Amino acid sequence: MRWGRRNEPAVVPGTPLDPYAGLGRKSLDSLRVGVVLLDASDGVVMANPSARAMGLLRAGAQPGQVVAHPILRTLAGQVRHTGIRREVEMDLPRPPGEPLGVHLRAVAIGGGMICIEAADVTESHRVERVRRDFVANVSHELKTPIGALQLLAEGLLDATDPDAPGADPATDVAASRRFAERIQRESTRLGQLVTELMELSRLQGAERLPDPEPVSVDWVIADALDRTRTAAMAKRIELVVVGTKGLTIFGNDKQFATAVGNLVENAVAYSHTGSAVIVSAVAEDDRVDISVSDQGIGIAPQDLDRVFERFYRADQARSRETGGTGLGLAIVKHIATNHGGRVDVRSRLGGGSTFTLRLPAVPPDAILPIPTLERVKQ
Repeated sequence: MRWGRRNEPAVVPGTPLDPYAGLGRKSLDSLRVGVVLLDASDGVVMANPSARAMGLLRAGAQPGQVVAHPILRTLAGQVRHTGIRREVEMDLPRPPGEPLGVHLRAVAIGGGMICIEAADVTESHRVERVRRDFVANVSHELKTPIGALQLLAEGLLDATDPDAPGADPATDVAASRRFAERIQRESTRLGQLVTELMELSRLQGAERLPDPEPVSVDWVIADALDRTRTAAMAKRIELVVVGTKGLTIFGNDKQFATAVGNLVENAVAYSHTGSAVIVSAVAEDDRVDISVSDQGIGIAPQDLDRVFERFYRADQARSRETGGTGLGLAIVKHIATNHGGRVDVRSRLGGGSTFTLRLPAVPPDAILPIPTLERVKQ
């Protein structure tokens, strides 16, 4: 045996005495990126667990055989043909969920062998889709009232033109009033949309969340009901408050009032004339649950998971009638999340809905003190 310094045995790489034996493979297996090594005939020489988890490998024709995804084999062939490394980014189908977004990088390492690195970029692709949808939805929502205002303004100008043939002052005044009322409704809707977009932007991190303060649940509910009382009276809807009085939650009072107000406004908008909307508050351990229940049209099961998305409307026609912007429930969700709470919904199509805000009843810093260690006597 060959000896090293200080009479220690020399280390032969790859032998049991080598402290780094297998370290390269362990390092590959620990990576979050997928790594697949293909030989000259596209056979899988090596693949780490991340590559398997991404679904980059397939079962072959023979039992126990593993083959690479067709996209990997195509990419490897291009690299062998050109001798230049390739990088592509794409979505791979992954039933039944959303597609897998991957950034693939293929490099020739000699002997016809190709090493392919795959990074999971599904989240960034999802964010980009949300951004595109958001821009498209905002453009659509703004285009509708702006187009209506333009047409109404043209109609108003025509109705007030004294030189128009056959002008009748009495008829012109009535037509002008109708156009003015429509302009007022559309401009109000446009202003509400812009206001809610700004509010949603603030809630998503554009501004720092105010320091949490104790907030009276009774005040929050009273403020929400005041905002919706006129609309409820117009539809002869009774606003009922039940539950425990004197509860306290911690956070920002204005945001809590906005969240509960949005829920009550939705309940009134989608309730039948002459029905009732019930608002309740109960204490549950270290939280307070504020529920808003209606006896309205309800929500279909396939829409329950999407009602909190921006601009999503389960009933497009009904939403146009009520003048909603499609942002109210998204704002509620962000307010709840920013305060360490959540919002849930239970509904049955044709049987009404119940939205429940679950908010903290203790300040965020109300944690158990860290016990101090007693000094050990020597």
